Amino acid sequence: MKPFIANLLSRACITVQHDHTLRQVAGILSGNNIGAVPVLDDTGHLAGIISERDLVRTMTEKITLDTGTAADLMTRQLVTASSDISSSELMTLMTQHKIRHIPIVDGQKLRGIVSIGDVVKRLLEKLETETEQLRHFINS
Repeated sequence: MKPFIANLLSRACITVQHDHTLRQVAGILSGNNIGAVPVLDDTGHLAGIISERDLVRTMTEKITLDTGTAADLMTRQLVTASSDISSSELMTLMTQHKIRHIPIVDGQKLRGIVSIGDVVKRLLEKLETETEQLRHFINS
């Protein structure tokens, strides 16, 4: 497992159940300052993902925040990755699929989630390290 992914998987992964109301999902997203959350089924397996954008869709549908559930709006066709993926591979997946969050899974077990912010932060860390190495090389 790459150190980048190992570090991300060491943090708690916030999830919701498929039967949570959309109001509950919105509260979890807002309360944790996150843009998407994995949705689990009754067996604890990853069933989908729901994002702020999905919640905005309720404005154009007959679903309300109090009557709709996570299962009603979640994305079911998931792009996932295993824990041995690199940050650059994640960036490629996010770009190809035009998504901002990728659940990390081992088999059917959810291990965590990576956001585009996590990947950009890692890219900046790499660039800063390379810049520092070049400065050191030039000055020595």
